[in-house]
Amino acid sequence: MPQDLQGITSYMIPLRAYNITGIENVRAFLNTDHYTVSNEKLNAQTILHLKDVIEDLYNTNKKVIFTMGKGGVGKTTIAAAIALGLSKKGKKVHLTTTDPAEHLKFVIAENSGITMSHIDEEAELEKYKDEVLSKARETMSDEDIAYVEEDLRSPCTQEIAVFRAFADVVEKAEDEIVVIDTAPTGHTLLLLESTQSYNQEIKRSQGDVPESAKKLLPRLHNADETEVIIVTLAEATPVYEALRLEEDLKRAKISAKWWVINSSLYHTGTTNKILSAKASNEIEWINKVDTHANGNFAVIALSPEEIKGDKLNELLT
Repeated sequence: MPQDLQGITSYMIPLRAYNITGIENVRAFLNTDHYTVSNEKLNAQTILHLKDVIEDLYNTNKKVIFTMGKGGVGKTTIAAAIALGLSKKGKKVHLTTTDPAEHLKFVIAENSGITMSHIDEEAELEKYKDEVLSKARETMSDEDIAYVEEDLRSPCTQEIAVFRAFADVVEKAEDEIVVIDTAPTGHTLLLLESTQSYNQEIKRSQGDVPESAKKLLPRLHNADETEVIIVTLAEATPVYEALRLEEDLKRAKISAKWWVINSSLYHTGTTNKILSAKASNEIEWINKVDTHANGNFAVIALSPEEIKGDKLNELLT
């Protein structure tokens, strides 16, 4: 803590065993604690692991795989583990991210079976503007070029540029598996839902549609080729946000079969009093995901260490 802040009166609130939802728990949050253990029982007879999800992706020969969910649920780690798992099975994998934070490079490194990239929105915008202006200068007058330059200042220009880069990345699925770690902002969903309008805008502004853009929408709508892995935590907000995400995906006609519940205390088998109580409160949300996903879900235990590099292998066992 900076020196100037250390003199300010501060308060600490211990970790609570319950989710801070509902009036009763909000009141208790600032006053008392309780270790009430939930009486709810797990419905699933067996709990699948991430390796089971990877096995299904491999057996069904998925070519485009997204990890999606609320910010902070572990999409980047899951994407990296899926890429590693498929690579170990002999698949050639391209791992990319649309997240401006670009955390992928801190989790996994490129190797002989995995190549990596990052869609940099600003860089793609400049690249697209240069391309459009270069083409315009071949046939247009200075007055017409000035009009094009003004048109390129439109906010939709950046969206077009990112869409084109996104389409180019997905195009790699022609000869390798593409695993995409998405941003938590929903930006990627906007791209998924708007491919038709982007194509029309590209036609208007450039006169042609890149081959990768033409193929993008049919590929994303093909459930035999594209799969979204919904990543969540066994808590109220991440699960409800994931359910809303799935509704958006349905409207975009994108398949989402698998759910992954990450960082589960319940799955650690903890015997600590407060953590056991907290773990018991996860059961409600694990059951909800189980019912909603028709059993197509996996659970990953909370790890005491950051999962990156060689530790990704632990998610594959």
